[in-house]
Amino acid sequence: MTDRYHDVGDMPNELPVFPLRGAILLPRAALTLNVFEPRYLALVDYALGRDHLIGVVQPAAEAGSAESPRGKTFALRRVGCAGRITAFTESDEGRVVITLAGVARFRCRRDIASEEPFRICTTDYAPYAEDFVSGHGEDAVDRPRLIATLRNYLTANNLNADWDRINSASNERLVNTLSILSPYGPEEKQALLEAADLRARAEALVALAEMELAARDDGSGTSLQ
Repeated sequence: MTDRYHDVGDMPNELPVFPLRGAILLPRAALTLNVFEPRYLALVDYALGRDHLIGVVQPAAEAGSAESPRGKTFALRRVGCAGRITAFTESDEGRVVITLAGVARFRCRRDIASEEPFRICTTDYAPYAEDFVSGHGEDAVDRPRLIATLRNYLTANNLNADWDRINSASNERLVNTLSILSPYGPEEKQALLEAADLRARAEALVALAEMELAARDDGSGTSLQ
């Protein structure tokens, strides 16, 4: 569904944005959102009536601790990611569940004044032109180390994984999906989002896991150090 976007010129100059602390989206990976607030139900309707694109952006640290602060004037992080709505399910309670497929990262430039209950921002994709190239940087990822770290992390947390899917996933899909699903805080998530390339993102994932395991190592051998 995202193959239609080949370069910066295929993207709109403005996007409705969904500010959500602790949530990131990355190219060619998926993010599922449970939408229930009226302002964001309106955002979904707005996107579905146009090009199906939404920008996922975290609120800035100074915006407080709320998952999605009230109003339209709180500070946003400067980098987000555009996603296309690829699935939409509506419940009897008026909630909707949407799946976004990541297209490309962007820099938020400025807010556009509107009567909509959600924010619309102008966007700049130029710094992330390589996001439009599927698989860019995959060969530089140290996959064996990433997989080994993932195994250690899952074992230490008594978690299971679908290893058939993991082993069949491309490096890009694996790294970006793990970044989206990772249990880290807003700052770590933003660092993963803003990593210069796929290799840097994979190395950041490994480093975060190693630090967590080392911090709670009880001598059982779960630490990677």
